[in-house]
Amino acid sequence: KPGLALSLAVGLSFSHCLTLQVARRLSLRKLPRCAALSGGQAIELLAQDGDRKRFCFRTPMGQTPDCCFSFAGLRNQVTLLIQKQEAEEGVEEGTVLSCVNDIAAATQHTVASHLAKRTHRAVLFCRTNHLLPSQNPTLVLSGGVASNQYIRKALAVVAEATGLQLLCPPSRFCTDNGAMVAWNGVERLREGIGILAPEVEVSYEPRAPLGVDITAEVRAAAIRLPSIRIKIPD
Repeated sequence: KPGLALSLAVGLSFSHCLTLQVARRLSLRKLPRCAALSGGQAIELLAQDGDRKRFCFRTPMGQTPDCCFSFAGLRNQVTLLIQKQEAEEGVEEGTVLSCVNDIAAATQHTVASHLAKRTHRAVLFCRTNHLLPSQNPTLVLSGGVASNQYIRKALAVVAEATGLQLLCPPSRFCTDNGAMVAWNGVERLREGIGILAPEVEVSYEPRAPLGVDITAEVRAAAIRLPSIRIKIPD
């Protein structure tokens, strides 16, 4: 359903913002191997050599029975940990920590777990309310964050547990959403479609609703997630 697709897209965008913020706070651009990478790419690269179990972050919104996403709490947890590690290592902000790989791994795992759990509840709600097609129900993961292989594997666990097919575009097509919006504008400009004259006033709503908000219905359903283990091999 379009509403579900939009909700998941927003969640992925928020997770992308979080990884950018964490990468910036960890000063990952100072590492030669990360200098040319985006924040999300740098986190994924370093996480491959990290121990995600060394630091334990709480999965956001664990007691909120809906499908909404929030990464503010996780961002605060990571920031406090970084400050603590800087104090323990006796270094100033902007210095690359010795445990940076482990922080990257723990952050990535918690983000993937949050996305997986909220998606799991969304799928169960849609199935209970007959909102999924009877044949070949499919979960599509796309956009810039879809290039993260760890997140792909986490959502693959959810898809398998719920009987959905998971479709992911090739990584080369998983570009930043902003770039895709800009390219859409280029194509529309070329075709002269939907182009406004400079003197035309444009109004916008910073919090414009997308689709129908069914958060209250999801909460009222009080769906308890069956335990599935997001165990991803390193």
